Amino acid sequence: MVDKTQIQALYWDKKYTIKETAKKLDISFWMLYNLMNKYKINRRDSSQAGYNYNKIKPQFEIKQNLSIAEEKLKVAGIMLYWAEGTLKGRTIDFVNSSPEMIRIFLRFLREICGIKEERLKVYLYSYSQHNLRKLKSYWHKVTEIPLSQFTKPYIRESNSNLSNRKLSHGLVHIRYNDSRLLALIKTWIQNYIYGQVPKWPKGADCLKSSASLKGEVEK
Repeated sequence: MVDKTQIQALYWDKKYTIKETAKKLDISFWMLYNLMNKYKINRRDSSQAGYNYNKIKPQFEIKQNLSIAEEKLKVAGIMLYWAEGTLKGRTIDFVNSSPEMIRIFLRFLREICGIKEERLKVYLYSYSQHNLRKLKSYWHKVTEIPLSQFTKPYIRESNSNLSNRKLSHGLVHIRYNDSRLLALIKTWIQNYIYGQVPKWPKGADCLKSSASLKGEVEK
């Protein structure tokens, strides 16, 4: 007999559709449907169902039960995006020229938001004086994103008289097309605006966690 935990593990934890869950459990669609009613297992609403059914678009998975260091990384990512990210549209778009900020924001996306690497895109804003091949190689090493995921760059005509004022490595946009994750980040920003911030331990424990995060960021 199929029990409740089996259904929940496939349908909710592994994000299978009802049809896929029934096939995995070797029962009919309608038998599974009746069992879900019997066990009072909620079904996904239309937006959730559409999002989970579309296997072409990998999803993100927010990490739960964060350590203090991870909470601080989350805060750093939120603040960076609030300052340098695009809040309109459907795409996460973080732009900066600092390799350190780019690394930290990518750690936030990867470790806290659980994004899928294959959906990351890099868009370069450069000047005609730049060596594009070297520029791509530089940001590839910083981001650890494959060159195949770098989109066509924007190249601005430069004035040789102003060359000393140009950004040596241009600007880089880190893009991730997921409207739901963008909406979640915007919600986190709103939480900070209205004072809903995490509480961290004081004293020695706090200093210890800060040192731990510093070491992680420097990796």
